[in-house]
Amino acid sequence: MSNLPIIVGITGASGLAYGVRTLEILRDAGIETHLVMSSAAQITREYESELSKRDIEALASHAHKPADIGAAISSGSFLTRGMIVAPCSMRTLAEIATGVTTSLVGRAADVVLKERRRLVLMARESPLTLVHLRNMQTVTEAGAIIFPPVPAMYTKPQTIQDIVDHSVGRALDLFDIHLDHFPRWGKSRDL
Repeated sequence: MSNLPIIVGITGASGLAYGVRTLEILRDAGIETHLVMSSAAQITREYESELSKRDIEALASHAHKPADIGAAISSGSFLTRGMIVAPCSMRTLAEIATGVTTSLVGRAADVVLKERRRLVLMARESPLTLVHLRNMQTVTEAGAIIFPPVPAMYTKPQTIQDIVDHSVGRALDLFDIHLDHFPRWGKSRDL
């Protein structure tokens, strides 16, 4: 299973850096990735990054169009380790929770759930409404893991990159990908 690819979804929530860093770390580790960015992610990208769409797609092994419902990742017969959505907007969360998928991000997540593979959603929103919380409960009951990228202050982060690396590293731990891109509790900060 360790040689199977991971699907990386990037949606329109603030926090594009989480998806970009996920792709960088997985690329550097030699892990195949299938990227799908929602249309709203392109808008967020323009606000939060100097990277072009092409720059981000170049970090992935394969990039899919958000409306390409016929892509390999839309089928359960295409084997993957699972999917991480980084960041995960509340719209995407709602799509996954209801099973009413209108994009490849939602369809790929739905496939991951139905195949009982790992789905990690780096949900980005605050404060949360009851609707958000109910959608989180629904996807959790279906097998997903809600992983808000909450900074760990015990690491004494010095930069935004430190905060991003810690959250991404902890999320990848959930796929049994244990890399030394961030300090761990009880370990020296000198990695």
